[in-house]
Amino acid sequence: MNALTIRHATLADLHTVAALFDTYRQFYEQPADLELAKCFIHDRLANGESEILLALDAVEKAIGFCQLYPTFCSVEAKPIYSLYDLFVVPKARRLGTGRALLRAAEQLARERGKARMDLTTAKTNRAAQSVYESLGWVRDEVFYAYNRHITA
Repeated sequence: MNALTIRHATLADLHTVAALFDTYRQFYEQPADLELAKCFIHDRLANGESEILLALDAVEKAIGFCQLYPTFCSVEAKPIYSLYDLFVVPKARRLGTGRALLRAAEQLARERGKARMDLTTAKTNRAAQSVYESLGWVRDEVFYAYNRHITA
């Protein structure tokens, strides 16, 4: 992709990232809620709770992002990143945007001393899976992932 730029998002990018995040959530069958997206992203950035990388095209229009959460691996006793969110707008898919975001995330992890990055994706998201695997990500065939929703 020509003139693709990847940079760290800041609070100045709140509206841009929130719009992408809202669309990302809709991709995962959540209702549109720009205000929720804005509040969530604001809190992550303001509190230093995540790293958000923003992909910009040649005219500096935001076309994708990834969000990494710092956490730890107890077994390895080392810090890691959970790459929880990765989204590229449909018109920028298959042009290398997702790949560039993943490479930038890996470089950031290396610079920040992370031992590894983990991610999960929908079983049906085969296009993303092929990109991950082409970049050396290894699918876990040993462990199952479980979730437990907590209600008030």
